[in-house]
Amino acid sequence: MEHKSSFDPRDPSDESVEVEIALVRSEIEAWATKHDLWYDSGFADYLPHTGREPSSLPVLSRLWSESDLARILQGDGPPELEIEFTELLERLGCWYEFDDRVTMDIYPDEDADYSKFSSYFHWQWVCSLVKEDIGDVYSELYSHFAKRPEDLYQLHWRDYEIILSEIFKTQGFDVELGPGRNDGGVDITLIQRDPIGDIVTFVQAKRYAPGNKIDLTEVQALYGAQIADGAQAAMFVTTSSYAPVAERFAARKNVLMDLATSAHVAEWAETSSRGIIEDKSSLISRDRVSGIIRDIGDRRDARVLHARSGYNCVRNEFALIVKETKHAALLMNLSSKIISDDGYGQAGLEVPNLDPLLPSFNRQGVVRAKRRQHDGEVSYWDGYHIYTTWDGNPCHFDLYD
Repeated sequence: MEHKSSFDPRDPSDESVEVEIALVRSEIEAWATKHDLWYDSGFADYLPHTGREPSSLPVLSRLWSESDLARILQGDGPPELEIEFTELLERLGCWYEFDDRVTMDIYPDEDADYSKFSSYFHWQWVCSLVKEDIGDVYSELYSHFAKRPEDLYQLHWRDYEIILSEIFKTQGFDVELGPGRNDGGVDITLIQRDPIGDIVTFVQAKRYAPGNKIDLTEVQALYGAQIADGAQAAMFVTTSSYAPVAERFAARKNVLMDLATSAHVAEWAETSSRGIIEDKSSLISRDRVSGIIRDIGDRRDARVLHARSGYNCVRNEFALIVKETKHAALLMNLSSKIISDDGYGQAGLEVPNLDPLLPSFNRQGVVRAKRRQHDGEVSYWDGYHIYTTWDGNPCHFDLYD
């Protein structure tokens, strides 16, 4: 079941940011309307529009236009209108820059304190990463909560369960995430494989307000589920704390239930974050990547990707999957190799360079991408290109504009 990540309860600073962004949009629309330029135009939020991670200087809003508005603001029109628009944004504490011919990004003044905008958009980014398996690639999903465990309460209750399940996966457990509703009092099942017999732990997760303590009946209910289904252990995790009577019950020798709070989750998240960073370092080592390329050889392989790029020209982008999960992937950019051209290297056919010696190997060329599957076809979006599996055929390029 789909759900929407939410701020619950609303943070006043978030409302302040949204009010400021709404004001900027309203002033821009009013100015464009006054000059009969507000048609075939609109605003978009940066994250859902691009899927890109927020930059150090956050984009307050995107403005798209397929009308004269875009043409004028790119300098192809009355200069006084472009100057007037720039002065309007300066009064609002903003400036703009075109991302492509129809889309501009509106930024806050670099000399002003824009930390509240950075925090707001970073939180949106973190919430967008709360999906099963995506944490295997995006370490900041864990590092955020390691630094700010209080933000766990801001999550939607289902996102809270997903975060915990992903953290447990990084600890080596096989994890079964419950349906979220009608789960019999067990949100997550942890399975520790053992030759003698698997060890099963039932986990109950409660995203409660800090002052709303877990009481005895809730702890007893989890213990009852454990006994009824024969699980070897049980753990309660909450964003609040526990009533003393609940702690005493969990500490009984015949119960021995683990009671965890956000402080424990922060420690687990820090360990998960470090593990992912170390894992990435080994995944993108020269030996590791060379081994993948040798394994591919000359045959077509789903790990080799292709994307088209270029404005008024045709370019090809190639990449290699070095790690993949259900919702994310680590991609390493591959250079291209021209196999025929027009004699000037400006047009012709090219293929990905699958030289295992990797003369252009560069860790900076490793990017993260969101993985999507639709109608049986898998694609990867790195924020700038949509990659699909390379079909093995040479790709046409044309650099003439």
